[in-house]
Amino acid sequence: MLSNPVALRMAKILGITDASTAPKCLACHALDVPPADRARTFDLADGVSCESCHGPASNWLGPHATKGWMHQQSIDAGMYDERDLIHRSEKCLGCHLGAADKVVDHEMIAAGHPDLYFELASFSAVMPKHWAEPKKDAADDVWIDVRALAVGQAVQLREELRRVARDAQSANWPEYSDLDCIACHHSLTSPQDSWRQQLGYASRRPGNPPWNLSRYVILRAMVADDRDGAQLSSAVDRVYRLMGASPADRGQIAARAAECSEIAARVAVKLRSIPLDSAAALRLLKNISADADYISSQDERAGEQAAMALDSLWIAYQRISKTPNDAAMHDAIHALFKQLEDPSSYSAPKFAQQMRVVNGLLK
Repeated sequence: MLSNPVALRMAKILGITDASTAPKCLACHALDVPPADRARTFDLADGVSCESCHGPASNWLGPHATKGWMHQQSIDAGMYDERDLIHRSEKCLGCHLGAADKVVDHEMIAAGHPDLYFELASFSAVMPKHWAEPKKDAADDVWIDVRALAVGQAVQLREELRRVARDAQSANWPEYSDLDCIACHHSLTSPQDSWRQQLGYASRRPGNPPWNLSRYVILRAMVADDRDGAQLSSAVDRVYRLMGASPADRGQIAARAAECSEIAARVAVKLRSIPLDSAAALRLLKNISADADYISSQDERAGEQAAMALDSLWIAYQRISKTPNDAAMHDAIHALFKQLEDPSSYSAPKFAQQMRVVNGLLK
């Protein structure tokens, strides 16, 4: 990845001599540990390896595949606990959203780096499955994908808010990668054909790009009936208003984002252990697809989250429920993904209409 034509061009734009040796690139594209921590067999060219996700393996790599070896023994020997869905989300988001020492900012995106997005259940589904889920009981094990989706949404919002709090205190404010890219980078139309102008600019000054709410819109639908959900909604709205104000109060943005992140953290802990069954999965499908106007109005990235979430939820629900309209639902969700193929031409009214088609298929 760090030596292909796009990477070479990015390095030239950013003034990097060689992306394949640059620490800011290797932080996510390889296991770049200090030389003192490298075994004789270590090879940086391995890129993202087992230890990138699971931690130093010298104490558990051999034993963990032997008969009778328990997961807790691996944890005690230094393995990172990926069975805990909060820990798993945190580890993925370290690169798929970023951290204080792993940053994909607006400068890197302008140079050619893809914008970052994440959805734990969808991302896990395309991994070669090399693990066994914990089997507390058969019913709980069936819904692990739904639980992963829910927890992943809460943790990614928490981490996004922590990033906003860091960025608001940095020298490079405003950090445009925190904002909605497509609000600026979209195909221009005549005013009478602009759905964005038709929607207006609630809670922000017209012309100011809004905070990217894609990491909140699905969680909002998941916790709509929960007390923490109401607190989270109010806190997110405060951050959104501050981010869209002019001039921006950086101190208030940092403080309110930090407060909101704590609410998201509480929600993540709660979602890690909520009871799940077919009725709960169907309710989530209905809540998300019924929130069509709000989700679609937050632009293409929010639509992307909705499509991934509905797809993951339907696959999990259908696995148990075996409803007869699976083909129709598959086609309806696929039509959502089709609308996301050209982000700059995304249309909120059309996407909302297709979400209503999905909602209509849910019985």
